[in-house]
This record gives sequence, C-alpha cells and structure tokens, in this order.
Amino acid sequence: MNIEWAIEELDKFIEQTVMRNGSGSHGGIAVFTSQNYTAASDADVARQAQVIEKILDRVIPDWLTAIENSKSNRWTRHREAAIRAREELVRDEEIRQNLGDNAPELSAARLHTWVWDGARSLWQSGHYREAVGGAIRKLNAETQNKVGRRDISETDLFKQTFSLEDPKPAKARLRRMENDGSDTYKSVQRGAMSLAEGIFAGIRNPLSHEVDQELSEQEALEYLAALSVLARWVDEAEVEAGS
Repeated sequence: MNIEWAIEELDKFIEQTVMRNGSGSHGGIAVFTSQNYTAASDADVARQAQVIEKILDRVIPDWLTAIENSKSNRWTRHREAAIRAREELVRDEEIRQNLGDNAPELSAARLHTWVWDGARSLWQSGHYREAVGGAIRKLNAETQNKVGRRDISETDLFKQTFSLEDPKPAKARLRRMENDGSDTYKSVQRGAMSLAEGIFAGIRNPLSHEVDQELSEQEALEYLAALSVLARWVDEAEVEAGS
C-alpha cells in the first residue's frame, strides 16, 4: 500500500465530512436552523467515499461491523473509521514498538487475491467460518479455470493437476518448476498435492459438517493463510497441456 497516498485520501475525506451548522445570512436575511451539513457536498463526499472504503477494507477490515453508524448522518461510520485508519497508518511503527514485540503481522486483505476476494464480504460482517468456505470455493474455481477442467474438484482436482504424470488430452498439469526429473521437482509437486489434501481434509470438510461452530477471527485468519499459500502456488505454476 502507498501509505502517503492513503493518508492524503483519508485527510481529504475527514475534512469533507466536518459538520457545519446551516445557519447564516442569505440575501441580507439571517437564517437560523438546527440542521447541520458536511463541509463538502453530499455528491463529493460520496465520490471520495468510494476510494476511502477500499482503504478502510485494507487497514480496518471489520470497520463496517465494529463501528456504529448514526441515523442522522450517513457518514458517521465512515468518518470515524477514516480517523482511526489514519492514526493506524501514521503511528503503526510507534505502536508496535511500544506495545508489542514488533512481531510481523498478517492482514487478511494482503493475502492472495483469490483468497481475499472469496472471503471479503463475509469476513467484513464477522462470518469467519463462511468466509473461509468462500475462499476455498474461489480457490477451487480458479484452479479449475486455469487447467480448463470442470469434471473434477477439490482434493481430486489438485491431485491430478499437480500429478507427476505426463499431461493427457483434456487433463492438463500444473508445474511449479521445470520438470528436470530432479528430486526437488518431485518434492514441490508432491508438496502442493499434500497441502491441498490437508486443506480439504482438515479445513474444508470439518467446516461443512460443523455448521453450528463459528471460528474465531485468529483461527480463520490462519486458515486463510494456508489457502493463500496454495493459491499462490497455483497462480504461479505453469500449465502443461496434453497433446
């Protein structure tokens, strides 16, 4: 993320949403009202909000559910989230140095795009189990698209696409590195198959059977991280088609 740009956009939005009383003098006549208005027109604020929402999704993923909105001002939640996000960006290093061990942090929004695209909407509403399920479905579909197959899915899909066997007609393979016959080549192919099998057996299947069990945010984030690794391997692999 371009931090400097994000802060400038947040500052612009915060300034636009300052509330001002509508009282004043119009044509020499004093007008008094209890009505308040944003500093910028509602149309200008709405245009800037389109950008701000994308920044907030990255910096404060749960802002839509964590911050209450006001019935009298549609921009209350956006404004408070923007103020918080600005402080997060400006003082991130200071906070981590003073409150923690400065350990690396993992943001769901920075995971592989397939995973976050599949999880985003449900994650932001606090439905973490369903968000993980959405990410798995997205990863499965993108893998099917890459190898041009709809006849298989999930564990079998990854076993066949990362198989060490030569490709066959309508059965393309994914190669994480050039097939030089080395032990390293065989290892990375088997690793992808094993990771996929573990994800579907250890994450996807329990989630589909334990529908009444919600995941914690931390546990769900760890699951998304595992999915992100597999998604990146698929995305970066070369397709070897059969003739």
